[in-house]
Amino acid sequence: MSLLLAPRTRLSLLVVLLLAAGACVLLFEPQRVLSEGWPPGLPVGAAVALFAAAYGVCASAFVPRPLLNLAAGAVFGTQFGLLAAVGGTVLGAAIAFGLGRVMGQEALRPYLRGRWLQAADGQLSRHGFRSMLAVRLFPGVPFVVANYCAAVSRCGWLPFLLATTVGVVPNTAAYVIAGASASSPGSPAFLASFGFIAVSLVVAGAVAWRKRHRLAPSRAPGATHAVAYELAPQHPPVVSGASHGP
Repeated sequence: MSLLLAPRTRLSLLVVLLLAAGACVLLFEPQRVLSEGWPPGLPVGAAVALFAAAYGVCASAFVPRPLLNLAAGAVFGTQFGLLAAVGGTVLGAAIAFGLGRVMGQEALRPYLRGRWLQAADGQLSRHGFRSMLAVRLFPGVPFVVANYCAAVSRCGWLPFLLATTVGVVPNTAAYVIAGASASSPGSPAFLASFGFIAVSLVVAGAVAWRKRHRLAPSRAPGATHAVAYELAPQHPPVVSGASHGP
């Protein structure tokens, strides 16, 4: 295997690429470009497609999705904004997942030795769609972090993309509606979307707190007895002074 194809070399390139993307986000703030709108003569369909493409690149480069969703609602309104935001979200997730799978999986999998890492990897590998759907429905794990964690696991492409497409719709719609009605913050639509965002964050925290024990790997049936035996104090044998001879 050549040096350029070595897993550690690819992982190093991925780290450099992500650092460069993060630096570009801090310097140029591409989310501001998306919120400025599009040329008036551009057809709506083309504008939505271009916005979704730019959204996907920005989302994979650490631009916070709430800002992008608000920009989509402010530029296109609720219906076309939701279409552009969901399309861009799926594209950004696919970019991050592909980069992580090709450039980081082989190098990082040998280091999944911690209890929590192994448990999370097992959940994503065995129940990819269900696990990713829960992550998307209950925000708490950052978007890019969830993408790269899924890429390092053995989660398949189809479950990952399907769960992302379905799971991001409610939260994305709330932000898009908030962006579309930002000019009238006292409107029912804005208040309802803001309330949904707040409730979803609270519910996500409560669910994560109650279900945290499920990530702990289960012990084998005899493991508890073995550990208890090892931890039990071992007393030296009692030597009797009585004579055993005739």
